[in-house]
Amino acid sequence: MGSLVRFLFTLAAAVGAAALLAASLRRRAPPSGLPAQLVPSSHMVGRNRSFVLWLHGLGDSGPANEPIRNFFSATEFRLTKWSFPSAPRSPVSCNNGFVMPSWFDIHELPMSAGSPQDESGVLKAVENVHAMIDKEVANGIHPDNIFVCGFSQGGALTLASVLLYPKKLGGGAVFSGWVPFGSSVTERISPEARKTPILWSHGMADRTVLFEAGQAGPPFLQSVGVTCEFKAYPDLGHSLSKEELLYLESWIKSRLNASAEKDS
Repeated sequence: MGSLVRFLFTLAAAVGAAALLAASLRRRAPPSGLPAQLVPSSHMVGRNRSFVLWLHGLGDSGPANEPIRNFFSATEFRLTKWSFPSAPRSPVSCNNGFVMPSWFDIHELPMSAGSPQDESGVLKAVENVHAMIDKEVANGIHPDNIFVCGFSQGGALTLASVLLYPKKLGGGAVFSGWVPFGSSVTERISPEARKTPILWSHGMADRTVLFEAGQAGPPFLQSVGVTCEFKAYPDLGHSLSKEELLYLESWIKSRLNASAEKDS
């Protein structure tokens, strides 16, 4: 009888251990239908997120540019956060001091390669852009997945913001922009910032920011060790084209994919 009792106790203990193990496995199991190896960690979810900051041109507004995001329909943008801030209103010299949305002062239009620049105003605007970027980095978005883009005055601010940010970013895209400061500012470009790629697009028929102002960009960037892809668009004036935006989508998409492959 004693042997039977011991056997029953042993059997009960084994059954209890099996039940505990099954419960533990259920707690660790992925959601139904999703293999364990496909459950993303919190680190990977954060690493796959991206941020696109769009900076508008003189006299424009952020909300007016929000339809731009509709061109970015690829799956790589499903976790992308977009931001379309508006510039503060301030007097603009080239418009006889008229108050309008402006990131910094512009002394003359059309803008040429030799036009005078408001360097102090540019540097102040750069600080505000950097604060926006820092906020997203603090929220877990990797700098490699952060892209700053801008048109005209916003393009000039994009260039300055990317070059003067202390870390390498995913990229900067300049549309119909110009170099908004002199060579003295280049001393502030960090070795990491020099690794950020630049896409520069400019219309050859631009009569507001002359094509020569755009052409001056790549040689300047080459002189400071920054990679730039320059795309000229014949017959395009001072405006954004669908072709430019579709190319921007593929340009950012390829860098997001490269970032994901590097992390994996």
